[in-house]
Amino acid sequence: MALEEYRRKRDFTKTPEPAGDTGARARKAPARFFCVQKHLATALHYDFRIEHDGVLLSWAVPKGPSIDPATKRLAMHVEDHPIEYGEFEGVIPEGYGAGVVMLWDVGTWEPETDDIDAALEKGDLKMRLDGYKLKGSWVLVRTRGWGGRGGAKDDGRSWLLIKHKDEWAGELDITEFAPNSVKSAGSFREILAQEAPDVWLSNRGNTGTTAAETLTDVLKKLDKIEPVPKTASATKATPAAPKKAAPRKATRKKTAT
Repeated sequence: MALEEYRRKRDFTKTPEPAGDTGARARKAPARFFCVQKHLATALHYDFRIEHDGVLLSWAVPKGPSIDPATKRLAMHVEDHPIEYGEFEGVIPEGYGAGVVMLWDVGTWEPETDDIDAALEKGDLKMRLDGYKLKGSWVLVRTRGWGGRGGAKDDGRSWLLIKHKDEWAGELDITEFAPNSVKSAGSFREILAQEAPDVWLSNRGNTGTTAAETLTDVLKKLDKIEPVPKTASATKATPAAPKKAAPRKATRKKTAT
């Protein structure tokens, strides 16, 4: 039942996200899968996911990972995701999480502890990441409501993602230095250009907030974080008017002499 909450929140007749296998499959390999998905939805955030016991344990990191050990990133624990989700990149047309998902980083992770479950229960999971952008030693540590709103009672969802000091640490802002996808090398706008015509602009479903309304909202947010380059051509998400065909030259018929 690990994916029950994940499936409850989604309508798989409308979203291209994978439903996941009904039976969880735990891998025996020492190196486990991890990924970070950059998600422009209600707000921009990064989803940090690590494989454990046949699912992807997931945390939403509003400001994205930092490779500076002095910078602690809030990471809110969210529902488990299926292993298949780790390769997902594309457009969620409407409903829960509607927006654009980019596979920002991917790789493997290894625990720096003998008992992962005990570390999770304690709220102190040390690990080593081997991704394209994130590498070396890290820790996920549960807080006591740090970052919560309005003095809400601590529900155990609030964690911190922190980089340890090692050869992979530095003051570089990795999210600004390497903003694009490791899967397609594309930006949000380029992912939209490829995916939006098929699953978004068709406006299927048309219940409550329409897909077209969601697209308009996301494009407004996208313009703030990823301005349209002046030299860039129009994308499929905002198609340009078709060009008129050049007129044919008139030809004079020869008359018999």
